[in-house]
Amino acid sequence: MKIPSSIWTLLIGIVLTLASLWYGQNHGLLPTAASDEAVLIDGLFNAMMTVSTSIFLIVEGVLVYSIFKYRRRAGDNEDGPPIEGNVPLEILWTAIPAIIVIGISVYSFDVYNEIGGFNPHTAHEAAIMQESISMPGTAIAVTLSDTPGSTEPNLNQEKSDEAMQDPSTAAVPNPDTPQMHNGSGVGSVAPTLGASREKEGQASQLVVNVSALQYAWIFTYPDTGVTTGELHVPIGREVQMNMTANDVIHAFWIPEFRLKQDVIPGRQTEIRFTPKTPGDYSLICAELCGPYHGAMRTQVVVESQPAFDSWMQEQLVASKDTLNQAVSINPANNMSVDKFLAPYSKDMGIHPEMLHQVHH
Repeated sequence: MKIPSSIWTLLIGIVLTLASLWYGQNHGLLPTAASDEAVLIDGLFNAMMTVSTSIFLIVEGVLVYSIFKYRRRAGDNEDGPPIEGNVPLEILWTAIPAIIVIGISVYSFDVYNEIGGFNPHTAHEAAIMQESISMPGTAIAVTLSDTPGSTEPNLNQEKSDEAMQDPSTAAVPNPDTPQMHNGSGVGSVAPTLGASREKEGQASQLVVNVSALQYAWIFTYPDTGVTTGELHVPIGREVQMNMTANDVIHAFWIPEFRLKQDVIPGRQTEIRFTPKTPGDYSLICAELCGPYHGAMRTQVVVESQPAFDSWMQEQLVASKDTLNQAVSINPANNMSVDKFLAPYSKDMGIHPEMLHQVHH
């Protein structure tokens, strides 16, 4: 019994759909999803991978089928039959990709908005700034230099002054770098990946000031004054990174978080994320910043809140100049210096007897 071509088409379509759906969810191409935002990005990537797989299988399948079905037979020296255009078919294979692209665009914008990439209030302010500039092409020019004669508030300067209130932060950035005005409209070059949709309007639970320079990352925690070259963040708390560069353009990129943000001299950029998976991850500079660009990386440690508090306590102890300041953070204030510092001295390889001799 000959199976009708419509049945074959249906069966092949079902197989291709199932194969595409399976591979779109099981491709294994992405690293660990270590932040809440990564889950949203992965959903978009998996959807694009599913669509791409189905298109690839259909196109390549038709090509392979045509190669064998319509190949030149031995002894066949005739010309191929003339084939006229098929308008309905051309409309179909034009409309389907257009619908796919529009669907992915809408989905992408929704994800971008979900992770705080689009703020309607900021866009409205930018539109007002754009109307105040009458020279054609200025919107492009201000992305590369300061806005000439601008009377708008310098938001970058305000953010910089706020960050400089922390002495530890103030000691790291280059004070000779002028803080430029933001560009107008879409040309704003102090980009922000802000709070997610459900956290919009809420203050971040942890703020970290970041200074990028050739070829290192320096992190300061304004709440405690701790300065370190390694980023530690607790699980489940939204982290706000206030970033600026001392010399050239850098880029803050943690592949496991699926987020990347430019770090620009004279601009105060911002990125927010919420870690969810404990582990050690690499922070990589994703912008060519000089001959040793490849070496500009450091560790990001995602840990539990108690582990983060313990690490912060260790940094506070290590950063103090006198033992009296270390003793003052003893909550009960009834332990001897030797006992209180015992766990820290053990980690540092210092014997208790040596610590006792130094104290006395």
